[in-house]
Amino acid sequence: MSRRSGILEFAVLGLLRESPMHGYELRKRLNTSLGVFRAFSYGTLYPCLKTLVANGWLIEETGNTTEDALAAPLAGRRAKIVYRLTAEGKEHFEQLLSQTGPDAYEDETFAARFAFFGQTSRDVRMRVLEGRRSRLEERLEKMSASLARTRERLDDYTLELQRHGMESVEREVRWLNELIESERAGRDLKGPASGEPASRDTTYGASGDLPRPGGDPRPDSPDDTAT
Repeated sequence: MSRRSGILEFAVLGLLRESPMHGYELRKRLNTSLGVFRAFSYGTLYPCLKTLVANGWLIEETGNTTEDALAAPLAGRRAKIVYRLTAEGKEHFEQLLSQTGPDAYEDETFAARFAFFGQTSRDVRMRVLEGRRSRLEERLEKMSASLARTRERLDDYTLELQRHGMESVEREVRWLNELIESERAGRDLKGPASGEPASRDTTYGASGDLPRPGGDPRPDSPDDTAT
């Protein structure tokens, strides 16, 4: 399984932990709440859902409201399939949440993990944040060393691009320092002060989007049309 497929499975399980959803609802939540999934299609989502069902982590149900049950026959189409997390799926997701290995620090993985920090215990949040900071500090050292070696051979525009990249990494390190300081002080972002996982109702941006170090949240994508 590719890393991106693993991230998608993790995100789907996390969203379905909140409540059962149709595939279309899941796709919209992935697009609007998790920026790393803005460019993916139903052709990616549904194989993932089928895999999770086959593993026993999800079950499929036909509609979850009276409106769903009545609308399908009247419209001449099948009722929507609703995906619900099983007890085994919840347990598996909680195991994934507890992982703090190097994969949790990578760019796309970290973004997905951070989106579910409201469901993650404080000690795990701290290890992931500190690991991400360490990874970025290593990256910054390599970028700085590379720039020092090649500075005189670069034209002004290439040099400016490299400086911009370094500034972006430095900005994220400062953002991580602030988050780590808050965690050490026992302060959650709009969450409870205890070490228990916060409710998933907690969001980190005005639209539920991921915070972006040094920048505003990404704008929501235009509404998609159901297929």
